[in-house]
Amino acid sequence: MRTVFRQAVDYYLFLVDQVPVDGWESAGLGVWTVRDLVGHTSRAMTTLERYCNQPGEQVEVETPVSYFLRAMESIANPEDVAERRRQSGQDLGPDPAETVREIAGRVLVGLEQVSDDLVLALPVGGMRLIDYLPTRIFELVIHGLDLASVIGVANEPPRAPTEVTLHLLSDLALESGKPADLILAVTGRRSLPEGFNLVG
Repeated sequence: MRTVFRQAVDYYLFLVDQVPVDGWESAGLGVWTVRDLVGHTSRAMTTLERYCNQPGEQVEVETPVSYFLRAMESIANPEDVAERRRQSGQDLGPDPAETVREIAGRVLVGLEQVSDDLVLALPVGGMRLIDYLPTRIFELVIHGLDLASVIGVANEPPRAPTEVTLHLLSDLALESGKPADLILAVTGRRSLPEGFNLVG
């Protein structure tokens, strides 16, 4: 899983390097600018770094699906969340691409210093590092695709991170009670219901 995380990081770094110098304040995703989107996505790495330095004692969240279900239940005011994400973009400074590269390098080095079984003290409960990594891969792939679309780069994520993301989505569909909608849509039988979303 560590190798897959590194592949997801490399994929994301490639996309960040494709952002035009004058494109950082362009429209991104929803109310976000490209800078906001990149800043938010970089939190997939900075949160990992922070939690690796905040070890917990007890495992309370055993799977990536459980993590997302708990996280969705505890989502704060959407406006506050959006503001934090915008702040993440501003924190990238005058050279966002270089800042993201520095973050990635630091996080990957730090990851080598901790064990798979390290329990992270997450806001939703204690979780082993190796079980948390798929959630970070998921974020990098999903928002990497968002970024690729926004900047007009046709680039598919690597196979292994894509597999992790698809497996997690199928598990979320099962847990959310929406597997039939997903199955029928991806086999061309009907469109997804309006507003269909497994992570929101």
